Amino acid sequence: MKVLSKSRFKIGAECPNKLHFTHHSNLYPSTKEDDTFLQALAQGGFQVEELARMHYPGGHLVDNPHHDYIGSAKVTAELLQNDNLVIYEAAFLFDDLFIRTDVLVKNGSHIDLIEVKAKLFDPHLFIGKRGGLVSSWKPYLFDLAFQKYVLTHAFPTFKVTAHLMMADKNKRASVDGLNQFFRVPNPKVSDPRTGIIKKVQTLEETGDSVLSVINVDSLIQEILEDKHTVLDGHTFATTIKFLAETYQSGKYPHWPTQYGSCKNCEFRATDQQLQEGKRSGFHDCMERHHRWPVNKHKSPNIFEIWNFRSNVISKLFRENRFFMDQLTEDDLKVEIKPQEISSSERRWLQVQKAASKDETIYCLKEELKAEMDKWKYPLHFIDFETSAVALPFTRGRRPYEQVAFQFSHHQLEEDGTVRHASEFISNQPGEFPNFDFARALRASLCQDAGTIFMFASHENTILNAIIEQLRESEEGDKEELILFLKSISVSKSDSVEKWKGKRAMVDLRNIVLKYYYNPHTRGSNSIKAVLPAALQSSNFLRDKYARPLREIGLSSLNFSENHTWLQENDGQMVSPYKMLPPLFEGWNEEEMEETLSEIDGIADGGMALTAYAKLQYVDMSEKEREELTLGLKKYCELDTLAMVMIYEHFREVV
Repeated sequence: MKVLSKSRFKIGAECPNKLHFTHHSNLYPSTKEDDTFLQALAQGGFQVEELARMHYPGGHLVDNPHHDYIGSAKVTAELLQNDNLVIYEAAFLFDDLFIRTDVLVKNGSHIDLIEVKAKLFDPHLFIGKRGGLVSSWKPYLFDLAFQKYVLTHAFPTFKVTAHLMMADKNKRASVDGLNQFFRVPNPKVSDPRTGIIKKVQTLEETGDSVLSVINVDSLIQEILEDKHTVLDGHTFATTIKFLAETYQSGKYPHWPTQYGSCKNCEFRATDQQLQEGKRSGFHDCMERHHRWPVNKHKSPNIFEIWNFRSNVISKLFRENRFFMDQLTEDDLKVEIKPQEISSSERRWLQVQKAASKDETIYCLKEELKAEMDKWKYPLHFIDFETSAVALPFTRGRRPYEQVAFQFSHHQLEEDGTVRHASEFISNQPGEFPNFDFARALRASLCQDAGTIFMFASHENTILNAIIEQLRESEEGDKEELILFLKSISVSKSDSVEKWKGKRAMVDLRNIVLKYYYNPHTRGSNSIKAVLPAALQSSNFLRDKYARPLREIGLSSLNFSENHTWLQENDGQMVSPYKMLPPLFEGWNEEEMEETLSEIDGIADGGMALTAYAKLQYVDMSEKEREELTLGLKKYCELDTLAMVMIYEHFREVV
């Protein structure tokens, strides 16, 4: 049975062409298949849903199999014969439209429809300055409007009021361990969406709730009455009809392409998937609408250009110019800055080099050298791993406060000696680690006055957050810790108090942006793009890191002395992030059967968040906890070693 569900409606609202790919999902792979689940786990979304249900106790759970649309709707209809009740996962089916609601409260002929979101609520969130819906909230409000549409058509005699239930940024937890009251079950036994293990029985045991219910019915009604449109040229009712027919038929709807939805299209097949007979939805669209030649699919195109303005790309769309070799300097409006690479010049460098297949580095060597001459040895390279969850760890904390659970620290001496100097990780459930994190960081960095490096501004943001948390704390050494954190950071732009520490961290990403462009990055300036690009371009790095750690005298707190960081494949350097060892390597079949993590490896920030969430919410064995902890340590260690390598490459270049 092909129904237009909430998730499919959301996909179609982004771009109706995606429903064609979704209908033929066996042919068109999606890169977002697991994203929603992992994000909910990392942010505590399953726990929020369970806490929300405790606000409405005694509810009936409609737990029919996920695709039993008719059976689930029948069970819901039977329950609705009662005058007063609460239903979790209530199901409604109308004209091949299907929804499940998070919480439904029925009092007589009135129904409160409550959609639970593990997002942060701000009273001024939904409406923009010009009276329109804030774009980031459109998907959630359109989703809720779709739910109300289906429910009111399935049961037209009921009066339905739509609500959102979310974490409230103005509320604080009044008990310790709030998020520990809701444990994620073994996924091999129970679905985390419906099988959360509660350690409390009543809402009162959770203290003052950090969730708020917001009546958004007037906004939802405006959407239903077409004040805010989902698809141009369609009313809300015709949008639903069009999307339902598109999904059910499986026919390609030829919806006009747009830069935003095309750039972020998840229907992109990898080379391996293409070899297996799969198709790329993105490229199919480009062929259908813009007649992309088959042999141009791998040619550098405008979607890859770094930080390109959408209004310029919209013009290129209209002119049917999509490839970098079709662009001119005038298209990019290049401005030259003295002594650094401007943003527009950087884009033009990317276009020029990609179009001409020029793989040489562009670097302002004198300027980079002058910057590097300011740095003081020993050099310190740090990286933080952090989390922000809806349900606070400890009393007095707000939803989505920053939690700094890990750092890695490499130190480089003037003679070139590199060592993995220190690290910190908190892996205990319910522990708020930020103040111990700050103490450990101070102990690692206060031995000298050497320059400290980060990559991007995240670490500075976290230090600002910890300073605010310390100010509100009763820690005996809070003044000392605040002074230290200020000494290595810069105040946020919106901070009332302004400061710039004497040892304020140097942002290596900003150094890259100002002085260095490597075409192997394909326009990306993330550390996971800059590192392999540097390795591809650097004889020094290849010679050094192709040898085992013991031979190059590199210390490590997590890898054996025989570990080698570099490997070459068909003339291309394999990114060290792809060489991080998998989790549970060497575990036997019986041990693997007992694992609860279902994480193969940790090689990016998203999986680090997921691993930390597992450590927080899942009751696992100590051996499994140690395995996840070691995986996190190895990943974070590579992040700071990557910074060392990039610095060494800069030194080689200048």
